[in-house]
Amino acid sequence: MSTPGQTFPARLAQVRREIDAAAARAGRAPGEVTLVVVTKSAPEGVFALAAAAGVGNVGESRVQAGLARRAGREALFRWHLVGSLQSNKVRAAVGAFDVLHGIDSAELLLRVERAAAELRRSPQVYLQVNVSGEASKHGLPPAALPAVLQAAGGLAHARLAGLMTMAPEGDDPQAARPVFAALRALRDRHAPGLRGLSMGMSDDFRVAVEEGATCVRVGRRLVLGLPELAAGAGAHA
Repeated sequence: MSTPGQTFPARLAQVRREIDAAAARAGRAPGEVTLVVVTKSAPEGVFALAAAAGVGNVGESRVQAGLARRAGREALFRWHLVGSLQSNKVRAAVGAFDVLHGIDSAELLLRVERAAAELRRSPQVYLQVNVSGEASKHGLPPAALPAVLQAAGGLAHARLAGLMTMAPEGDDPQAARPVFAALRALRDRHAPGLRGLSMGMSDDFRVAVEEGATCVRVGRRLVLGLPELAAGAGAHA
């Protein structure tokens, strides 16, 4: 785990080592896993640190906040929207983000497709599945997934990258394992040709990688309480 006073490069190297080790335990190549650094809770100076450390992917959870933080940094990273997407923000999101992780209905998927056609964009999209069944979480019920996958077969502009889920919060990362395994099973059953599984966050990304994650979304472990930013260093970068 990250320790107080640990710099961003040290945290990043540690998380990458943990991803590699988890991939090795599962007999996978480390290069199969994309790390998205979730920047939503950090001062803007984190972007300069991330760029200097060679980070390729960053994630924001809200469209408007992401637009503001992306301005002037469009080419530095691949931008991911990792939060839920409201229908009235679709056009803005499609115009700004390269990857959308929270598509949770056929209607929303088709709105994204129409906006992508109008804007001549080709964002990648993940279908969010509420595997845990928690009322507090967004996502398709698993039983609805086949119909939305069928709708995704007609996409000409947006590109279906895979499935996404969030595990219940808790102190034991192993408790997330059945949720991640269930998402992998859903993919294998209903879309065996689909590669992507976006799952795993700061507390449970190692388990997610062991269960087949191709994309992990890590924020708190990497960006909270960074000593480089404690006194405002890089805050205007």
